[in-house]
Amino acid sequence: MDAHIVGWGHTAFGALKDKTFEDLILEAAGEALEHAGLPAGDVDAIWLGHFNNALVPDAFASSLVLGLDPALRFKPATRVENACASGSAAVYAARDAIRSGRIRTALVLGAEKMTEQDTKGVTRALAGASYQTEEAGVSFPQIFARFAQAYFQAYGDQSEALARIAAKNHAAALDNPLAHLRKDLGFEACNTVSDRNPVIAPPLRMTDCSLISDGAAALVMTADDMASDFPRQVGFRASVQVNDFLPMSRRDITELTGARQAFAQAFEAAGIGVDDLDLAEVHDCFTIAELLIYEAMGLAEKGQGARLVRDGGTVRGGRPPVNLSGGLKAKGHPVGATGVSMHVMAARQVTGTAGQMQVPGAELAAVFNMGGSGVANYCSILEARS
Repeated sequence: MDAHIVGWGHTAFGALKDKTFEDLILEAAGEALEHAGLPAGDVDAIWLGHFNNALVPDAFASSLVLGLDPALRFKPATRVENACASGSAAVYAARDAIRSGRIRTALVLGAEKMTEQDTKGVTRALAGASYQTEEAGVSFPQIFARFAQAYFQAYGDQSEALARIAAKNHAAALDNPLAHLRKDLGFEACNTVSDRNPVIAPPLRMTDCSLISDGAAALVMTADDMASDFPRQVGFRASVQVNDFLPMSRRDITELTGARQAFAQAFEAAGIGVDDLDLAEVHDCFTIAELLIYEAMGLAEKGQGARLVRDGGTVRGGRPPVNLSGGLKAKGHPVGATGVSMHVMAARQVTGTAGQMQVPGAELAAVFNMGGSGVANYCSILEARS
């Protein structure tokens, strides 16, 4: 017994001032149920990935989705949190429940409303996802700046490579109508410090940082022996969760070791290598994270990620292209929604329904979602089933 994804929904990502947190949940959930053709009353259980940490006052949000349809009343609903990987945590919890035989159908949501806070408020909330004993008061741009500083010290200044990653993802977002920032910034603008692109935490510039976004995404998942009743079926070739030490002081911050472990285990479980992937959606919360993920997944040797970037190995037409949705960098990063969003984008690709983002003939897609400073690591390999 396993779970198949049979429907999905996805709001636009952005500064959605006219929508409440509840509005976003209801929109994504309603679209997913309609897309699957599943009556609300047939849902057995609900999971919500939601970080929050005072981003919104809704500290108890798991039952908000019940307002979508009276038939959802009395359904078990649970909120899960694993920092910026909260969405994938919800996906995995639902899959586990289906695999155990405890339930047959699940509605999985990821949602975050970040723009109710100003930048300082968002920075303060996200900083709660670090090791408070040693890292309290350190913002996440500063956290990932430490990765960049360590990497640059070991392998030389990689600012140009980071700018190319930013420019790649912004260009890709032009093909994603749901992306937060659909604007091709270009390499020169991303590589130049200016009033519009200041240094946020040396060496990271504004264009090296993901966006403060609102948004939600949803999946309908069913037991595989039910999946033939639905027009779309996406299976998990593999799914792996790896958690690393929380303190950065206990890790080598010239790499994402947890990510490396997650990819290795996922590839082994799936019986594939990185060259078998048709595309990947990965956690580019900062451009240095995407560079380190290239090396973690085996696209480049340690310290050689910049060469892959210069050679265009991860752009459209590369093997594999990475973040054709625009990634967190340009699609947006409403933190609780991100993991579910990545699974939606990958599911659309392997079912040939990704519109202008589509990789022709895509069969295998990797999703990598990360919580904290490389602490919670989730890697899924998705494929279409028939």
